[in-house]
Amino acid sequence: MRYSRILVFLIGSLAGLASSAAEIITVGTVQLQGKAVLGGTVIPYKEVTLAAQIPGRVEFIAGEEGDMFDAGKTLVGIDDDDLLAKRNAVLAQMANADASLRNTYVQYSRELYSPRSQSIGQARGMGMGMPSMFDQMVTKGMGNMMGQGDSRLERHADLYRSATGINQAQSAVLQARSQLEEIDAALRDARSIAPFEGVILAKMIEVGDTVQPGQPLLSFGHVKYLRIQAEVPATLVKHLRIGMFVPAYLDTTQTRVDARVAQIYPQADPSQHTVTVKFDLPTTITAGPGMYAEVMVPNGQVPNDATVVIPSSALIRAGSLPGVLVVTDKKSSELRLIRLGPKVGAQDVTILSGLRAGERIINRPPPGASSGWMPGLSNQP
Repeated sequence: MRYSRILVFLIGSLAGLASSAAEIITVGTVQLQGKAVLGGTVIPYKEVTLAAQIPGRVEFIAGEEGDMFDAGKTLVGIDDDDLLAKRNAVLAQMANADASLRNTYVQYSRELYSPRSQSIGQARGMGMGMPSMFDQMVTKGMGNMMGQGDSRLERHADLYRSATGINQAQSAVLQARSQLEEIDAALRDARSIAPFEGVILAKMIEVGDTVQPGQPLLSFGHVKYLRIQAEVPATLVKHLRIGMFVPAYLDTTQTRVDARVAQIYPQADPSQHTVTVKFDLPTTITAGPGMYAEVMVPNGQVPNDATVVIPSSALIRAGSLPGVLVVTDKKSSELRLIRLGPKVGAQDVTILSGLRAGERIINRPPPGASSGWMPGLSNQP
């Protein structure tokens, strides 16, 4: 019995504290700079569309939409059996070209140290190479008198012919090597690699599909950081600066977030006369690419009508919509749903609809307060 009395006393004390904390205040107004509400879309920080670079059949896909991958991970693989066969053929061609090059070096060295023009067996016009034999035994001039020509010119021609063979063999090696590099590049193109850390946003193919060069494979985005992209009228862009913060609202939450102006495009759309602006969102926000968002851009004007403002502590969450307890003439209260606007400072919030200036509301109502509740009354409903 004693503990029951203590419990009743504590409950009564807490109720008294809640009643003393609550108060009736009058709705006021404030003059705010005019703002224009613009619709936008949540986009990834970076986004790429990976397309096929070679024709072939899709034989590998790393995952599905929403799967996250690190930079350098293979996302899509295309069948490369045909390229591998061509690469083996080019390797054989390179081996032949290299053997031919070595042979030409040997022939050039032989001509350099043992010229064919001075060989007895290479003499022309007389069987058994007789003039050249007498040339070597008596004098080299006999070969010239017999119509054999200048051996120095012949040696120069033979050396030039051997050097030309070396150049041609080197060109064949370079050509085969270039073909090998081309095939290796095509083999790299058969794999679509993640350029940065991100997730698969959309997949346009399935395993077994046949693709052609330029055909989109999948969309890949960096969603660790998100942005809002909005088309801002050209007349309002002059009020924006890189790095400034503007209020923003997302579909996932009706609370205000501060978005930072990250990028202002240098050119306006000639058909709509708008400029694309991107706003960085806080990393703590819960959102996804494609969601609808609104940003409030200053327009540089001061409205004639004042804006209704109340303390944030007067708000009551009635389901998905906020509300306040409005004091009636009968010294009671009624719950009224309102539409919130941007915050003013750290404690106040503007009201777009549902309240008028001069009305009285209950500030700091206790949890669970509803229509009819009034501060200071002991018999609350």
